[in-house]
Amino acid sequence: MTDQPIFEAEYVEHRSRLTTFFRHLLAIPHFIVLWVWGLAAFFAVVAAWFALVFTGRYPRSLYEFNAGFLRYCTAVYGYVTLLTDPYPPFSSDTAGYPTRIRIPEPRPEYDRLKAALRIFLAIPVLIIAYAMQVVYSVGTFIAWFAIVILGKQPKGLQDMIVLGLSYQQRAYAYVMLLTEDWPPFLDPQGGSIEPGPSGSGLPPAPATSAPPAAPEAPGQRGGLSDGDPLNG
Repeated sequence: MTDQPIFEAEYVEHRSRLTTFFRHLLAIPHFIVLWVWGLAAFFAVVAAWFALVFTGRYPRSLYEFNAGFLRYCTAVYGYVTLLTDPYPPFSSDTAGYPTRIRIPEPRPEYDRLKAALRIFLAIPVLIIAYAMQVVYSVGTFIAWFAIVILGKQPKGLQDMIVLGLSYQQRAYAYVMLLTEDWPPFLDPQGGSIEPGPSGSGLPPAPATSAPPAAPEAPGQRGGLSDGDPLNG
């Protein structure tokens, strides 16, 4: 059973110069909410740690609270790092937002030892996450100039930011005890995707072929009936 979250970011080439120019100013309300919510999530993770160590189970209410924070955090980071233009919702319901993370249902039982030693097991993950922060920060810096000047987001820069941010958010899921295993360096199931119909992120529906024509009635081939004098 895998409990790895999936990071997804829809790629749209043409971007807003104006909102990109003022992106960090526009995101200030979200920074405030993120700080307050993050503080509460810290204590929720501590409570979940005790629950996992002593019972091997992640209380559903704590799991939903922490998963909701991570979904919201991912949407805000996606907006700030220029992966998308739409303003993120002040909510954990980010299913329709262009930058999102899909978190699976909690396991029925967790490894107590892995939970107990998480602070030590997470050290290599956090080191890589720090390096990935540098990667997406450089990508965001260059993308800001590209979008403001050209009005477009180069696909290479989008992929660069996705690489760094995807690992960081999946690393956060590991630190928050939402997953038991180290996040893979690359997310084989997620990443940068093309938006589906109406920007839903879902793949477009397959084309359907036209229904077959109704068979011709006997004696009407070529538009002539058996009783027609021209039919012989």
